[in-house]
Amino acid sequence: MADDKQAIRDLIKTWTEASAEGDLATILTLMDEDVVFLREGSPPMRGREAFAAQFKQAIEKVRIEAHSDLQEIEVSGDMAYSWNQLSVTMEPLQGGGPMRRSGPVLTIFRKKADGSWVLSRDANLLAEE
Repeated sequence: MADDKQAIRDLIKTWTEASAEGDLATILTLMDEDVVFLREGSPPMRGREAFAAQFKQAIEKVRIEAHSDLQEIEVSGDMAYSWNQLSVTMEPLQGGGPMRRSGPVLTIFRKKADGSWVLSRDANLLAEE
């Protein structure tokens, strides 16, 4: 179980780094095909394609920098969850002040047949700072 928790920590770290680099290809490998993102004030975002479309639009306008303060990881068989405090800064590429959002995030992970973990469901309550 310790190895599973470390694999999930590594996934979160990789996701954060790939977001800062605008590396959509890497991020897509870290999520389930049928991933669902629950976001405050928006309908659920379903699937990799929906995520990819929104991420592409975002990185054309802003540079994303995130910091995750992991609070808890629990693993049970091939499912796991984590919750963390997330802070995201979006720096406009064309100038202007940064936009900052922060808040709690609850994430559910699924272990694939090959032993790797992927993000399956994510509920984030990020609000403007």
